[in-house]
Amino acid sequence: MFLNLAIVVGLGSLGLCATYSTIQDVPNAKWDFIIVGGGTAGSVLASRLTENPELNVLVIEAGSTNEGVEESIIPGYGLRTRLTRYDWNFTTVPQQGLSGRAVTLQRGHILGGSSSVNGMVYTRGPASDYDRLASVSGDIGWSWENIQSYLRKNEKLEPPADNHDVDGEFDPSVHSTTGRVVVTPPNNLSPAIDAATLQASEELGGDFQFNLDMNSGKPLGLGWLQSTIGHDATRSSSAMSYLDSQTKARKNLHIVTDTFVTRVLKTPGTKGLTIRSVEIRSPNISDTVLLTASKEVIIASGTIGTPHILLHSGIGDQSDLKTVNIETVLHSPDVGKNLTDHPNLFIPFSLAPNSTDLGPWANLDTNPALQAQALELWKTNRTGPYVQYFPAHHIAWLRLPNNSSIIKQFSDPSSSRESAHIELILGVSHSLTSGSLTIGSNDPFNNPLINPAYYTSEFDLLTVREGIKSAVKFSKAPVWKNVITGLVGPLNNATTDAEIDAFIKNNTGSGLHPVGTAAMSPKNASWGVVDPDLLVKHVCGLRIVDASVLPYIPSAHTQVPVYVIAERAADMVKMKWYN
Repeated sequence: MFLNLAIVVGLGSLGLCATYSTIQDVPNAKWDFIIVGGGTAGSVLASRLTENPELNVLVIEAGSTNEGVEESIIPGYGLRTRLTRYDWNFTTVPQQGLSGRAVTLQRGHILGGSSSVNGMVYTRGPASDYDRLASVSGDIGWSWENIQSYLRKNEKLEPPADNHDVDGEFDPSVHSTTGRVVVTPPNNLSPAIDAATLQASEELGGDFQFNLDMNSGKPLGLGWLQSTIGHDATRSSSAMSYLDSQTKARKNLHIVTDTFVTRVLKTPGTKGLTIRSVEIRSPNISDTVLLTASKEVIIASGTIGTPHILLHSGIGDQSDLKTVNIETVLHSPDVGKNLTDHPNLFIPFSLAPNSTDLGPWANLDTNPALQAQALELWKTNRTGPYVQYFPAHHIAWLRLPNNSSIIKQFSDPSSSRESAHIELILGVSHSLTSGSLTIGSNDPFNNPLINPAYYTSEFDLLTVREGIKSAVKFSKAPVWKNVITGLVGPLNNATTDAEIDAFIKNNTGSGLHPVGTAAMSPKNASWGVVDPDLLVKHVCGLRIVDASVLPYIPSAHTQVPVYVIAERAADMVKMKWYN
């Protein structure tokens, strides 16, 4: 891998790799498309659109290059990107539902976006989530059946780095081996724990019944974790997979990093509201730069970045814009609204001494000597604990019972009975809560005001409480009798719902899956921000392609849905301009 990186750097020095760190170095060109954001979706678009050598594409990324960034490349280093230059360092406003706490909301500030810093979990979600999107948007092309080709274009299933026998860990018939982003089953780092987990599934059955492949469209049950980690034990981000050295060497693709788009603007000399221009500013350069695309500007800046740009461009609720002295260009009241995220809660259990097979790596997180040893193993032969992100190798997707008093009291936010309410390991899978993103000033370099409104719906709080009970139930499977000794901390002493709720509110953080701030709706709908083809309503020349267009939060980690959105959007763009 390091050899490949060295080759990329060498090509860059020869001028074949069109990546720049300042807009002043980018050659003057007539851009067909300007992509604002080189993240999960933006990298896909850049790669797919420049497959046509007649198209000129410029990608503008606010973060740094991903090349040579060990924190992003090494799976076990994933957490080290938080609160660094590779993170936007966003913080929510104080959350009433979290005892007044503000929480961090990590977003990738690096080429590849959040796919370069996330937990690399590969989950597609239930088929019904996509079918609901098709129904709500009025576009059957978003249905589970019709997005299968995009899943195949995206995924490249490979064996894990340790080459162990993975028979029975996934269903080959639902996966692709010809796509771009590499997906692997987990390495065999803790075989005794894996065996016990599967035995617990067999002992408990019911909600914990074994599911051969959660990515079949029917995720309920307990199954093996799949991750966007390559066979070479490196992160397979959007940047690594779609913007490889061969793609970057295309003469029709230019990428500029460390460059901030402040606004999209009406293009002079055009009819109606045509927006094909972007304003670029750098925090250390006073002059602004204006660039114009001949066909489209595509904003792919994510659920936080996209509405931030739109609002500073005068596209949003006119009353909100007036309060920060921004002239309204387009009254679009849903911009920044409908912000939805998964709340995330860690539930600590204590283990009996010498009860697991973690071996010499048990104290890895706190022992610098072990960390140095693990890094050397990874660099030398791609072995050791840093070959993957999570020590756990399984996920359980669970539903509240159909006769649950919670569902009777509130509407069920899930898309069907095949969709989960709870994800054990990482948090609540569906939410009735939605918040908003606003801006507090007309300075685009000020962070937006992010309000996910966690637990403002009692449904979410009650569901997390049920999630804790499910985790405890799983921990009491007979196989764990001499392994798990019980809960740790306040939960161990909690005897009332009020005490459990206090723990939840005091310890919940972000699931890092925000969606919805530029939601998709049917053509001619009175609500929403973009049409089903992702073009901004009432605007010519402006499209949005990222997680912000999802009107509902998926019962999944969000990177796969975003890849599907980007792959299909690339085809939509091609169809509009070249068919």
